[in-house]
Amino acid sequence: MHAASPRPRAKTPGCSPSMAQAASQEKSGMNHPYEQLDERAFWAPAVAKKHMLDISELWAPKFRIDSRMKVVTFGSCFAQHIGRALRERGFDWFIPEATPMALNPDSAARFNYGVFSARTANIYTASLLKQWMQWSLGLQAVPDEVWEKDGRYYDPFRPNIEPQGFESVAEMLASRDMTLQAFKRCILESDVFVFTMGLTESWFNKEHGYEYPMCPGTVAGEFDPARHSFRNQKFWDILGSMKEVIAGMRALNPKLKFLLTVSPVPLTATMSGQHVLVATMESKSILRTVAAALRDGHGGFVDYFPSYEVINAPPFRGAFFEPNLRSVNHTGVAHVMDLFFHALVQKFGRSVLPPSKTPTSPAGKTSEAQRAEVVCEEELLQAFSPRGASQGAA
Repeated sequence: MHAASPRPRAKTPGCSPSMAQAASQEKSGMNHPYEQLDERAFWAPAVAKKHMLDISELWAPKFRIDSRMKVVTFGSCFAQHIGRALRERGFDWFIPEATPMALNPDSAARFNYGVFSARTANIYTASLLKQWMQWSLGLQAVPDEVWEKDGRYYDPFRPNIEPQGFESVAEMLASRDMTLQAFKRCILESDVFVFTMGLTESWFNKEHGYEYPMCPGTVAGEFDPARHSFRNQKFWDILGSMKEVIAGMRALNPKLKFLLTVSPVPLTATMSGQHVLVATMESKSILRTVAAALRDGHGGFVDYFPSYEVINAPPFRGAFFEPNLRSVNHTGVAHVMDLFFHALVQKFGRSVLPPSKTPTSPAGKTSEAQRAEVVCEEELLQAFSPRGASQGAA
């Protein structure tokens, strides 16, 4: 009998470097690619061994944002903090829809002036943003739906824009037309479009397909299950809407760049059938994944700023939330915005900052009431909780 020949060793893909790779590594003195990474890539030195307020270099901006550029902000509630921070630091937060001169800052905020760059109210979803773009550019007709309550008239697409409603349909339509014109100017004239994505859950008109920012019957209007449908949008829905927005706006303004964020604020309520905590994590995870896909797929003109991570990541231990575990406190907002401006200076130098500190807005300085509150229609859903509104949106 002949002794069995030894079986050849199977090569494990990815484990044994080729001769060329081995030679290259030997020449460079490197055993594997992790040896060339700086400490930002490792959890212990970048996170675990630092005080949470010393965790840094979380964002490397793709493009310059400086005080000479027109920056517009839209989206979920957290976007309001970005606009205010820009204004307070002397940047050009572009607001083409002017605040009436007779309104003081607190009244202006109550009537939704100077909250976003146009008086759209919160734009919670990517499909709502696409809808505003299409309406403002005349690509689609604005629906003629009007809501009436106690002799006052409400805009279905900005239901809380006038807290007591409009006196007439004509006044409501004139107000909406001003907002559409301002939104169009934001597209055509701005340099940076900041959009904070907040929700995947949405409500649509079944027959005509247009979207409402809130479920009819909550803020105003009447809910009709035969006319209104719930949709929890998925990754491909949201990605497709955002791609249309970016392509459509840049077709008219090729210089326009987009800075995306994801709201760190949990859902007030969910229609998904899941526990609200699970629904929140699913929704934010989808939005965060969309933001990454857009950032990675659009070269140098779409970027993502990690405000969501700064507020929600485990190392920050929930310290940036108010006791209701939803609202972001002043410390959290300040920390996020400090990281934002510091990253710009680190990348582009101090030339991005304004030459001197100036209180900036035509509406005047930010009041204490404005600092304390953000305008969130979604938060009004808390009133329908079985326990009511005992505790204070996305």
